[in-house]
Amino acid sequence: MTGSWRVVFLLLLCVEAAVLAVLETMFLPLRFDGTLLPELRDWPFPIMIAVAAFTTPLLVSWAASLSERVLTAASPLLVWFFTLTWFGYFEPGHAAGTPVLLLQDWRGLLLLAGGALTGAVAVGAVMARNAANRPGLYDTAGTQ
Repeated sequence: MTGSWRVVFLLLLCVEAAVLAVLETMFLPLRFDGTLLPELRDWPFPIMIAVAAFTTPLLVSWAASLSERVLTAASPLLVWFFTLTWFGYFEPGHAAGTPVLLLQDWRGLLLLAGGALTGAVAVGAVMARNAANRPGLYDTAGTQ
């Protein structure tokens, strides 16, 4: 695969990460309240936390297949994180009140943790794979 196609695929992965962050933020407040989902005691339906925990490391692993650089692998995670925090906190179009999408309750923190921690573990796996493939480059201090 040529270098220009790798850049295009990486940009597509970053756009996908941004779109997922926006969708996960918008659908995070879903509840079983009878409006969109059936009536079931007004319980929250935090399915977007599971979506974030599954898709963020998947995007990182796809980006890692494009290059051995850690920044390339971490770029979808970084785009997801900054899009989630910007869109979830500043909420385009909200009234002058307090933010309600990301900071409303435990689901916002769990969404942030579910996507960021699993994505960070995937970036760590890329770093470990790079260290295993180049043993002379990552020798620890004091082992000469």
